[in-house]
Amino acid sequence: MQNKLFVGNLSFTCSDSQLSELFGEYGEVTSAKVVTDRDTGRARGFAFVEMSSQQQAEDAIRGLEGHEFGGRVLHVSIAQPKEQRSNNYSRR
Repeated sequence: MQNKLFVGNLSFTCSDSQLSELFGEYGEVTSAKVVTDRDTGRARGFAFVEMSSQQQAEDAIRGLEGHEFGGRVLHVSIAQPKEQRSNNYSRR
């Protein structure tokens, strides 16, 4: 089931609760998390939102892709799985 969404081009002042409220217009939001920089704590301009069903996620994409929010045009799509990262340090 593909109900986790990637939300890009967010305003750096957007909060989890504002995001949840916005996506709540398209169904039940099970989680909404603005990604922050681990060193500074500042928002990085993107987030992940999980809807309770795939249909609600698709509705949110149709309704919010290209929608202006916080002075910026949102990009909303199905989230892709996190890629395996390789570090450049060899283990000994």
